[in-house]
Amino acid sequence: MSIIKLNAIDSTNSFLREMIANGYVADYTVVVSQNQTKGRGQMGTVWNSEAGKNLMFSVFKDLKVYEVAFPFYISMAVSLAILKTLKALNVPNLSIKWPNDILSANSKVCGVLIENVIKNKLESTIIGVGLNVNQINFKGLPKASSLKKITGVHYNIDEMLHDIIANIKFYAEMLQAENYKEVKDAYEANLFRKNKPSTFKNAEGVMFSGFIKGVTKYGKLMVLLEDEIIEKFDLKEITLMY
Repeated sequence: MSIIKLNAIDSTNSFLREMIANGYVADYTVVVSQNQTKGRGQMGTVWNSEAGKNLMFSVFKDLKVYEVAFPFYISMAVSLAILKTLKALNVPNLSIKWPNDILSANSKVCGVLIENVIKNKLESTIIGVGLNVNQINFKGLPKASSLKKITGVHYNIDEMLHDIIANIKFYAEMLQAENYKEVKDAYEANLFRKNKPSTFKNAEGVMFSGFIKGVTKYGKLMVLLEDEIIEKFDLKEITLMY
């Protein structure tokens, strides 16, 4: 595993993407930065971090050697890898907020941005992870928290990086072995607010109630509505409010 350590960068995902454009990149090449000035999240959200206090990295996963029929399984595998790492550190009340935010109770501690590289078929993927580790203050971000803020423990960020990469490899091997059902079952078992009455907002801004039942193999959220119909929603079509 090759680890490239940077003091500051606009985005580790963008750095890896440039590396891919300029030539060969080895499987599990990791780019980690002390400070990320333009970290990105799902749907163009900006991710802010205090320098040196959090874990911000991207990892390159080569997919040329085996077929991934449903790319969302990569997202599920990465979410489970982070969850497994944090559970081993006894971080309490962990869950996955669809599609791949990691929560402790109701507070977000980690975001993931997966960018697939497609040339005729899915050739590789860039997995970007922003994990709030030792930062305490989150001004203007009431739903954000960190591992230290939750547990009171100061963590070794380098050790955490190695543990997450090891667990990404563990779940990637499960996908290579075609253990898709096991991965999907584990992901759904850890879904935030699964089978609990929840309020959602659709793309038009209309609020409605329902129960999260799971996800499809394409990554759509399955919601049981009041008329006992299960609707499937894409990321841009629905927001979980509470």
